Amino acid sequence: MTEQRFDKIIASQFNISRKDARTGIRKGKGVVDGQVIKDPAAQISVNSQIVYGGKTLNYKEHIYILMNKPKGVLSASSDKKKQTVVDLVPGRLKRNNLFPVGRLDKDTTGLLIITDDGEFAHNAISPKKDILKTYVAELDGEVTEQMVDIFANGVVLADGTVCKKAYLKPLYGNKAEIKISEGKYHQIKRMFGTVGLGVNELSRVAFGTLHLTDDLKPGGCRELETWEIKAVFCRD
Repeated sequence: MTEQRFDKIIASQFNISRKDARTGIRKGKGVVDGQVIKDPAAQISVNSQIVYGGKTLNYKEHIYILMNKPKGVLSASSDKKKQTVVDLVPGRLKRNNLFPVGRLDKDTTGLLIITDDGEFAHNAISPKKDILKTYVAELDGEVTEQMVDIFANGVVLADGTVCKKAYLKPLYGNKAEIKISEGKYHQIKRMFGTVGLGVNELSRVAFGTLHLTDDLKPGGCRELETWEIKAVFCRD
């Protein structure tokens, strides 16, 4: 859609409420192609040159943010008592209706995507799409070849839930890499529990072929490039 209500454009792109956008527009803060527009309901092309409150708009229908999630932060849009990942998004990237794509447990760290694009999120986390998410787990014991086979054949959790095929690979020490295409509640911890291993630390390092890079420190965010958004849906 190339045309939208003026107040909708301003609210979505400048991270303000529709009410505040309407008020600002009526006060003459909105300029379209050099002309002041005071009608919040005016249909405006998103390709127009739009200035609001002296700031030039660079219209983007949606935003896709890569975060290195730190420990102790909730994977949620908002919470009355605890800090959420959306709280950590810097003002320059803030948009209305941001939410995390899938969830990482409170004490799980690593790659998290935050967006306002519901269709993208649905496709990225749907088990039917079979997109692999890669994690590194620090365990309280060693991974055996038997465990690798069990994971490859589909772990049956303690409550009888059958998991899809997972790829388990031992790393150095008691660390292991695991790739899954689902996101059940505490799934990885529960999967390791079936083979008698506890998870001390867990971090997601890749989503599809999108990898977390060392230059993004815990709590850090940056906007994804177009090719990186596409990488979410690719396989190695």
